[in-house]
Amino acid sequence: MTEDELEQAVREAFARRVSVARPLVADPAGLAIRRADRSRRRRTLTGIALAAVATVTVSAGMAQLGQQPGRPTHPTVVLGDPYASPLADPTPQLSAAPQPDLVRGEVDLILNDVLVTAAGQRLVLPDVGAAAERAQRLPDGAGWAVVGVPTAAGRSLWVVQPQGAAHLLLAGARDIVLSPDGRQVAWREGTDLVVAGIVGTQVVGAARTPVPPAAAPVGFAGDTVLVRLDPARPGHALWRPAAGPPHGAGDAALHVHGTRPDGLVVALVSAGTPRRPCVALLDPARNLAPVRTGCGPILAGDAAGAVSADGRWLLVNGKAGARDRALLVDLDRLAPAPATRPAGPPVAGPVAWTPQGTAHYSDAAGELVRVEVGRVLDGEAALPAPVTGLPAGMRPVPVGGDRRS
Repeated sequence: MTEDELEQAVREAFARRVSVARPLVADPAGLAIRRADRSRRRRTLTGIALAAVATVTVSAGMAQLGQQPGRPTHPTVVLGDPYASPLADPTPQLSAAPQPDLVRGEVDLILNDVLVTAAGQRLVLPDVGAAAERAQRLPDGAGWAVVGVPTAAGRSLWVVQPQGAAHLLLAGARDIVLSPDGRQVAWREGTDLVVAGIVGTQVVGAARTPVPPAAAPVGFAGDTVLVRLDPARPGHALWRPAAGPPHGAGDAALHVHGTRPDGLVVALVSAGTPRRPCVALLDPARNLAPVRTGCGPILAGDAAGAVSADGRWLLVNGKAGARDRALLVDLDRLAPAPATRPAGPPVAGPVAWTPQGTAHYSDAAGELVRVEVGRVLDGEAALPAPVTGLPAGMRPVPVGGDRRS
């Protein structure tokens, strides 16, 4: 049997075993074939001849959601388990894994298709790791939630269990955001916004509501979903599923960077004279009314950045003199002007803060940056450290964590 005939046979086998009401955006057969191709390439490169018997079981579930806004129901695009791949001993495939020159055991890192934990565990994530845009730890040691980069078919959400089994939860979503504690997820699907809980390897108790064409979820404030109404203009909506459809907050926020433990939302707003990006603390209980606003440093106004676990610090892009830099902003000292220090090269990816107050991120060159608050306050900005072995154009992805776990 030729390779083309084998590929067609695999696809026909999947077609006979999966019956759905409408086409799935994920292609389980394609995933299996690409995974097999990748395995063959690895065996060729390493010169190791392995004999294995693999049984792939695919189950797919799909339920039609109710049309009433905020009505609890089941999500539409949920794949039971396109492939679960527990890796009891992944070491043979990791002999050439990328190695960061700066390893301190503080955060987990996704390096191409390998997840390296702070404890030193290494898991191969075929079809998951190399496509990861951001990731965070799940509560109670349940593993990691991994959000994929946007593709023509949309984004995907995976749950990777501690033993390495990867489970595809969502496929074909336009935007996906996770709550800080990893217990909730919101995504844009078609004309609707959907929110659900994450329990184990499933999304449960979903609710949906219609939203404008340009609207997208950008974060959580408790159980409230923060929705950017139009990326071309300031302003957000708040959606509490139990209270009905989203309602506009009338705010001037350009980007939301996170939520503090006291519930206040940290955002860049259009303020000052002349109008420019400024840092603000907004109260979601009062339709994102500003509590404190600080203008002064020149901020880039982009979406890069994140709030520390204790809510004290914001790492955000801006200028220090004439240079583009990442800036450390003291959120407890916003007025009359924010206390700001240069922290390192500009942020070019997700930021992962540790509970001890250290931030990790990648810069535009794909190098890893570690920002220590104490050193920055002493006038010592962070320097990037190279990550050897990554394919060209790929960056390390530091993994965020539940601040309460």
